[in-house]
Amino acid sequence: MEPKKNPKANVGRNSSLFFAIGLALMLFLANYAINYKTYDKVTVDIGKLNLDEELEEEVPITETLQTPPPPPPPPAAPEVIEVVEDEEEVEETVIESTETSQEEEIVEVEEVEVEEVEEDVEVPFAIIENVPVFPGCEKGDNNAKKACMNEKINKFIARKFNTDLAQDLGLSGVQKISVFFKIDKNGNIVDVKSRAPHPKLEQEAQRVVNMLPKMKPGMQRGKAVRVPYYLPIKFQVQ
Repeated sequence: MEPKKNPKANVGRNSSLFFAIGLALMLFLANYAINYKTYDKVTVDIGKLNLDEELEEEVPITETLQTPPPPPPPPAAPEVIEVVEDEEEVEETVIESTETSQEEEIVEVEEVEVEEVEEDVEVPFAIIENVPVFPGCEKGDNNAKKACMNEKINKFIARKFNTDLAQDLGLSGVQKISVFFKIDKNGNIVDVKSRAPHPKLEQEAQRVVNMLPKMKPGMQRGKAVRVPYYLPIKFQVQ
């Protein structure tokens, strides 16, 4: 007699696997049940909105200010009319006609000569074409005449200037005087100005510079011009 049960259908061979799956499922459900949180329900009254009621907006009452018209201008003062008795006779001025007649002779007008006024052109000493010539410096070119003129003027000032004046004024040390003058188109010394530590020294410098001899004027483009010149004076007070 053959057995009815299939020997391959063994139900208990996977029992350990099913046990493990069931155990894991139970642990998951237990953990979820423990950590599950609940909250109390709170009833919140949000009220009811009644759309039937219309909002009544209060409109502020504004008052219109009426500016009163400006007052009328004051009436003008009545003009005082002074009545003058017509006793004096007024001499009428007779305006004679300036028109000439056909019989009147026309006098011919001579030509009027207009004199040209020459302007005093001023050219600096450093750039002038022909420098002013100091007496005794006629030889050489422009640079040689400049050097000769500077040397002659310095010797003239050293010879004529009263250096004892500074000591009499109580000054000591090196004294410096700045002198400015111009050589006009006739070769004369004009517009002498000076700056010094004392007014007496300024006057002495102007006195000596005005004693410089007349020079041959400087020339620019063939015409005599004014030439400004700067002269520094230095000396030691013993």
